[in-house]
Amino acid sequence: MASDDGKVRLDKWLWAARFYKTRSAATEAVDGGKVDVNGESVKPSKLVRHGDVVRVRLPPVEHIVTVRGLGERRGSAAAAQALYEETAESIAVRERLRETLRMAPAAFVYEERGRPTKKDRRDLQRFIDRKRR
Repeated sequence: MASDDGKVRLDKWLWAARFYKTRSAATEAVDGGKVDVNGESVKPSKLVRHGDVVRVRLPPVEHIVTVRGLGERRGSAAAAQALYEETAESIAVRERLRETLRMAPAAFVYEERGRPTKKDRRDLQRFIDRKRR
């Protein structure tokens, strides 16, 4: 439900649109410069309205969305997606990044063996000692 004049606080809108899990997380992101409205740095209390362009940086992706609906309450994911429309450029950049990350080799592979044993720690220490010589 939006206020009478067709505006809602930015931090409430980000929370209702499900960009952040909590309103305080949305407030911290806005204060930290991770959210812009119409190309300007703003405060969490900035009132957004229909047609505003909001840029949300959620590393490693950046969402550029146009406000299509106002909501002060958090609803289902489908209801949250009705609050905004993502730009075509933003979707294209996200898809390219997803492909790049998918093609990149895994930085760490967990072998599901649990904690290292005493023998594993000794072997590692021997390896490190040999490298130092």
